[in-house]
Amino acid sequence: MEGRAKNQKGLLIEKNERENPKQLVGRFLRHLRQSGILRRAKGSIYKKRPLSHGSRVKAALRRQTLQAQHDKLEKLGKA
Repeated sequence: MEGRAKNQKGLLIEKNERENPKQLVGRFLRHLRQSGILRRAKGSIYKKRPLSHGSRVKAALRRQTLQAQHDKLEKLGKA
């Protein structure tokens, strides 16, 4: 597994023999991008909260009204 093991806190990258710190950091960043940890963390920041009951009811009523208007226009041959 090329010195990589997942633990509960994230990634564990160990320094290989004859590897300089710049290479170690680059390898760590590559594994971080490929693991998707960063993408999940950033995605949770912008998570939208669910709509309230009133908002859902209001949206449903608006959809019904628009559908009724569209049906009326369709019967008249204008839609």
